[in-house]
Amino acid sequence: MCNVMHEAAYCSLNLHPMWQEPLAVPGGDKQSPIDITVRKSVFDSRLRPLKAQYDPRSCQQIWNNGYSFLVEYDDTNDKSTLKGGPLEDQFRLCQFHFHWGENKAWGSEHSIDRRLYPAELHIVHWNSDKYSLFEEAVVEENGLAVIGVFLKVGKRHEGLQKLVGALPAVRHKDSVVEFTKFDPACLLPKNIDDYWTYAGSLTTPPLTEAVTWIIMKQHIEVSHDQLAVFRSLLFTSAEEQVQKSMVNNFRVQQDLKGRAVRSSFTPFLQDAPSME
Repeated sequence: MCNVMHEAAYCSLNLHPMWQEPLAVPGGDKQSPIDITVRKSVFDSRLRPLKAQYDPRSCQQIWNNGYSFLVEYDDTNDKSTLKGGPLEDQFRLCQFHFHWGENKAWGSEHSIDRRLYPAELHIVHWNSDKYSLFEEAVVEENGLAVIGVFLKVGKRHEGLQKLVGALPAVRHKDSVVEFTKFDPACLLPKNIDDYWTYAGSLTTPPLTEAVTWIIMKQHIEVSHDQLAVFRSLLFTSAEEQVQKSMVNNFRVQQDLKGRAVRSSFTPFLQDAPSME
């Protein structure tokens, strides 16, 4: 796996319009994504197994928002939920999306010991115990919980294939297609109980520091051809004269600024710190 960091990727790239203007970053000390240094992560025996219970019937549509594609779920009830792990409350599934690069050397937003993956899945949930709407939770403390899963190029991912088959219909920005009966649990690794967790932010505007990040230790494998379909999407609408490929849709990494990254599993190194 290439150790090139995102900054290097930017040397040769045009920034997406989202990042071309100065951004007002709220707070600023808990921004995401970050690099996770394994030996500095702190084992916390209080971290529980995750409980993801998703109802595929709550899946509604795929939307190309001009930066990624979102698979959106009905979140008006508790049909699809996440609890356990580092979470005290119940969180409701809202959507999932991916970030990816123009090649397999980079694309993920987070990295492990400076190692980047070709893509990263984000499954986004909001705190339905404390708040009544996603829009409310997104700007409040402990409002969101996002599961991050790294994608590695390897064998074809059968669960992902139904989604890949639907993507040509949302090639252009602002296109939406009905998409039903998809269980996002099929995109999780076999072992969801080994993870890192830290307090962070959204990685797209409004960049609010409302996110409990849960980064899976185990990656999933997808084929080169499946990722190629991601890269065939466009940042641009059908009306625009210059069409731009949807690649490198990640945010540069942010400073940890003293935050603890906790792990639910004992790191391999014997001298790793531990939280009593």
